Amino acid sequence: MRLSIVGVGLSAIAGTMLSLWTPSEAELSGQSEEAIAGIEGQPVAKWSPELSLGQELTALKERLQQVATEYPGLTPGVAIVEVATGDYVRLSDTMSFSAASTIKVPILVAFFRAVDAGTVRLDEVLTMEESHVAEGSGYMQYDAPGTRYSVLEVASSMIIDSDNTATNMLVDRLGGAKVLNEQFREWGLTETTIRNPLPDLEGTNTTTPQELAKLLGQLERGELVSMRSRDRMMRIMSQTANDALLPQGLGEGAFVAHKTGNLRSVLADAGAIDLPNGKRYLMVAIVKRPDEDDRAADLIRQMSATAYDYFAKPTSSFPEDSPVAPTVAGTQQANRVGR
Repeated sequence: MRLSIVGVGLSAIAGTMLSLWTPSEAELSGQSEEAIAGIEGQPVAKWSPELSLGQELTALKERLQQVATEYPGLTPGVAIVEVATGDYVRLSDTMSFSAASTIKVPILVAFFRAVDAGTVRLDEVLTMEESHVAEGSGYMQYDAPGTRYSVLEVASSMIIDSDNTATNMLVDRLGGAKVLNEQFREWGLTETTIRNPLPDLEGTNTTTPQELAKLLGQLERGELVSMRSRDRMMRIMSQTANDALLPQGLGEGAFVAHKTGNLRSVLADAGAIDLPNGKRYLMVAIVKRPDEDDRAADLIRQMSATAYDYFAKPTSSFPEDSPVAPTVAGTQQANRVGR
């Protein structure tokens, strides 16, 4: 399993199924990879310019609000942006939530920025220390302190298996929480903050749906990391083992690169979704819940299905007599602590 993870991204990646929009080759010609990656000093755009927001998708928003009313006691925050048009839905998207394992997405971005800058090599070897070991998701916690892994294996396990021990190792390698938080601020993320090592069962690490969508939008525009690193990142996120949330609302032929988060008090999923009809959208759903309420998973799945149904239709609209939300296909899967 480790060899397969190490293999992620080591080969030359011409592209992924999720070929996110980027400037044209002509626009990129003449720019250094460092310039494309946006290493140090690149001005950080605000929310609207980054995602080139268009019109509010009021029909979709109303349907999502109706879905939310079916789950009293849960507090959802949602950000959705259609890539081609910038049309959007925002529901409590600036509200600060416990990030759970979605905090691993900005950490992954910071990792690939370090790779682009040459301060971290993909073939570098990291040694797990006792202080890194964390309960919850992942297999590294069961290895003995002193075990060595390639840094790419660590970064991949952090996302694919939501490995908390791997996350703590990578945070340490990247300079610690303070250094990473400073980077997040440089990217325009004011609420996305690491306060404690994983698994952070108290939920002190925070983010907002808007900021996770903003981060995905920056990657969408070819900012923050090089094209090569972005392809590797999306390839890793497409292999996320927990497919019980956003993916369960998608129809056949859809493709998603995403990261989940799961604590007793919150459940989340953030990703970029490609549809067979060529449309692409970003979706972040975070639900605050009382004491591991399983309905939060149903809510995210129903919202995902509602968004998919909207974008999958030829006219991107609901027929007048359509149900509030389509039936979600698939079976519910157990989520482990920290995922």
